[in-house]
Amino acid sequence: MRQSSSSTAPVAANAGYAERLGLPWWAWPVGLAVAGLLAAELWMGASGVRAWLPFVLLLPAAAATLWWLGRVRVAVQGGELRVDDARLPVRFVADAVPLDAAGRREVLGVGSDPLAFVVQRPWVGGAVQVVLNDPDDPTPFWVVSTRHPVELATALLAARDAG
Repeated sequence: MRQSSSSTAPVAANAGYAERLGLPWWAWPVGLAVAGLLAAELWMGASGVRAWLPFVLLLPAAAATLWWLGRVRVAVQGGELRVDDARLPVRFVADAVPLDAAGRREVLGVGSDPLAFVVQRPWVGGAVQVVLNDPDDPTPFWVVSTRHPVELATALLAARDAG
């Protein structure tokens, strides 16, 4: 497993860590263009309601889907690792390993475990493997996508040591 060299996220031991796993900027025009092309294909010379209905339905649906894909937030706050709706108290964190794209591929491929908790976004290169030490939980580790794996791992370990 390799470490990422990214170091641009704001991290402070007291402030925690927060990040939104939004889509890259280019996904928005591409997604809306695909929806527009599909609406034009459905329109194809129709008149009346059928002329504008595909555009009214498909373009907002595409925008809502793109927003939904980029809504996931990752944060270390209040003694917890928060990934979307999931919460993990930092007292159960045994280790946090920052991963680059190759390390993430290894952990999710050959080194995978069917009981692992995974929040993976393919457009985000890095990730953090959070090894757990909770005897009551069968989940061996979490794998969480992040653009700043070193900073997230550092914030997790700092929050664990502070608690």
